[in-house]
Amino acid sequence: MSDRAVVVVRAGALTTVQDRGRPGHAHLGVPCSGALDLPAAALANRLVGNDPGAAVLETTLTGCALRPRRAVTVAVGGAHGPVRVDGRPAAWGAPVRVPAGALLDVGRAVSGVRGYVALAGGIAVAPVLGSRSTDLLSGLGPPPVTDGTVLPLGPPSGVPARTDGALPWPAPPGELVLRVRFGPRADWFTGEALRTFVSGGYRVAAAGNRIGLRTEGPALARARGEELPSEGMVLGAVQVPPDGRPVVFLADHPTTGGYPVIAVVDARDLPAAAQAPPGTPLRFVPLG
Repeated sequence: MSDRAVVVVRAGALTTVQDRGRPGHAHLGVPCSGALDLPAAALANRLVGNDPGAAVLETTLTGCALRPRRAVTVAVGGAHGPVRVDGRPAAWGAPVRVPAGALLDVGRAVSGVRGYVALAGGIAVAPVLGSRSTDLLSGLGPPPVTDGTVLPLGPPSGVPARTDGALPWPAPPGELVLRVRFGPRADWFTGEALRTFVSGGYRVAAAGNRIGLRTEGPALARARGEELPSEGMVLGAVQVPPDGRPVVFLADHPTTGGYPVIAVVDARDLPAAAQAPPGTPLRFVPLG
């Protein structure tokens, strides 16, 4: 087996391989998937000299630990947390050279939710439908990594960036503001529900995942009680299930659904949604 690989020593709560995803297959029932915080993944790749769409590891809250079989340049970004190489503190948000056999430990996030570990050459698992992303809903792509997983790396294709540490890593939002456009099923809700939806009072729930961000707060009452036939769903759709609490669809969302969509979140706000920890105040703001 090639020594251009890393061994997962500690997988963490949920660590998956992600790139820019596999758009264009929704008509086949295949979600786009891909990194939830695409700008953070692209910046981490830039730091190690990769193409912005190279496959990285996306961690969730608790980080991960890796041992490369050969020396490799690594950058950790996204959620902020401690980084150590063989127990010694290393830089977060900057290129770090990790010797062969050394232990890279990405610790628990102290701010944010999803971290990105970019390795020079990118993670070279076999692509499926043009992407190396793990899709938790459909099961396409590599499974979430576990302790002992061996991940192949591609050959380095660029030079690591030189940085003075002043890079644009956004802080997790103190309040998550999601700009929305109403529809396509806003008319399925009462006028009072529409006013409630944009009046605040929501928080990010702990039950969310890569499929959707769940909310805690006031329930939205329907104006219509019948069932809605399944229809197409898009990234950022705000679906309202029977409990009345909005759910914001993220990268691994289903391509169809039968609950009404009250609004759609502007895609520019979804990276912040990926980094908002449970309990973060949430406000939906109408566009236009």
